[in-house]
Amino acid sequence: MSKYDVDMGRRSANHVPLSPLSFLQRTASVYPERCAIRYGKKEWTWAETHVRCRALADALRRRGVEKNDTVAVLCHNTPPAVEVSFGVPMAGAVLNMINTRLDAEIVAFILDHGEARFFLVDQSFAEVATTALEIAEASPTVVFIEDDVLEPIESFGEITYEELIAEGDSSAEWTRPEEEWDAISLNYTSGTTGNPKGVVYHHRGAYLNAVSNALDWSLPQGPIYLWTLPLFHCNGWCFPWTIAAVAGTNVCVRGVDAGVIIDLIGREGVTHMCGAPIVINMVTTEAEKRGETLPHRVAMMTAGAAPPAAVLARAGRVGLDITHTYGLTECYGPNTICAWHPAWDELPPEEQARMKARQGVAYTLQEELTVRDPDTLELVPADGETIGEIMMRGNVLMKGYLKNPDTTAEAFGGGYFHTGDLAVMHPDGYVEIKDRSKDIIISGGENISSIEVESVLYCHPAVSAAAVVARPDDHWGETPCAFLELREGPEPTVQEIIDFCRDNMAHFKAPKTVVFGELPKTSTGKIQKFVLRERARAME
Repeated sequence: MSKYDVDMGRRSANHVPLSPLSFLQRTASVYPERCAIRYGKKEWTWAETHVRCRALADALRRRGVEKNDTVAVLCHNTPPAVEVSFGVPMAGAVLNMINTRLDAEIVAFILDHGEARFFLVDQSFAEVATTALEIAEASPTVVFIEDDVLEPIESFGEITYEELIAEGDSSAEWTRPEEEWDAISLNYTSGTTGNPKGVVYHHRGAYLNAVSNALDWSLPQGPIYLWTLPLFHCNGWCFPWTIAAVAGTNVCVRGVDAGVIIDLIGREGVTHMCGAPIVINMVTTEAEKRGETLPHRVAMMTAGAAPPAAVLARAGRVGLDITHTYGLTECYGPNTICAWHPAWDELPPEEQARMKARQGVAYTLQEELTVRDPDTLELVPADGETIGEIMMRGNVLMKGYLKNPDTTAEAFGGGYFHTGDLAVMHPDGYVEIKDRSKDIIISGGENISSIEVESVLYCHPAVSAAAVVARPDDHWGETPCAFLELREGPEPTVQEIIDFCRDNMAHFKAPKTVVFGELPKTSTGKIQKFVLRERARAME
């Protein structure tokens, strides 16, 4: 035994399991009067939020909730959605925030698969919840979340949310995790093919990603954070815990409306917000329609496929400072970031936007981000051209998929988490996604990145949103098919769009088919390419 180990074991004094729940306790102690949550004309301090969360935890325990029991929640981005992020795991339970856009059948599947003991339901989802409970085998205790900004409806469930909190003792000790590997939450993937998968987060990963959010985004103390990102999406990318850590203010809002967002930015003094690229586009377009810029600069984090450079440039002009990140449900939301270099400030705006569109480098508290050959696991050359699969290692990765050991083992095959995203590694160590493996278009033996084609389409002044998928072709095998949402104003012809692409990229990459109309989107604003692929396949 090493001399550094003799009589130096872990003790309760020097080893406490990491958990983001501790952020709430510290901030409530240090900044008790600082505003924690603001919703319309109502607000709660961090001291009041701490009291309510502890009371919620105690009430759940009094009603029989035990360690690892699942508490499901179907709720908009209102104050209860922030409170359950703390109160449910403080009871030792596992929080399951459910996508608010799902139909009753999928909600029923989630209730059954997660074995929900409690089901907290916002009043606007009473109908879908009722139907889901009729379908489901599970019989959770149903809690009705009233909201006085809506028209009153008949109470739904066994008890209201406020009545439940009133049952709890806010002075009772909350349940700390026995191990930081204990589950803290359960998040379901979108389930675009078959049933969704249940992704299990642990306290350690949630703690580390919450800290990395603050560290890598350079969050100051006391930011004013607007909830334009769904709290059901990867637990709001861990930002409920991040905002507690930096003693910020959660500005809650029931839906995503560009006009409302701009008004709230001015009225509430919003400094930070997150959202999908479509939200950037919505806010930018609304500001342009108003012929004005935002009342002050606002930092916005976005994730996923690269926002086209044209969109980033427009966003900067109206007052949004975009930080591009990347991640998946399986890695707690974003855990890579396009870390900015001051020298890039001297680049032309278009070049800055191109640099900013890259997915970047690993979060500080994630250990490894690589691009590897999916078959051999060999690193691809850092030449900005050779395509491989993004793979990760580190503490900010899921425990696994609930009740799905084979898929879990496959996802972690070879000692890395396999994302399924195809990318290149640039010489400076920054990753840039080229496509999802299923979205690469193979035309006449040549690989075409749908993202590259979309980036060109976004440069057309008439295009508001673009998605490119493969369309079967008897001669070429596949050809690019572009689905476009257009801005208000003169409508271009299909040939004009094709010619524009041919003028700005290799001719074989230009779309052969162009379809105008509204694009199908998920609840988080992502374009549903699987729907568009089906449409493209159905074309004659």
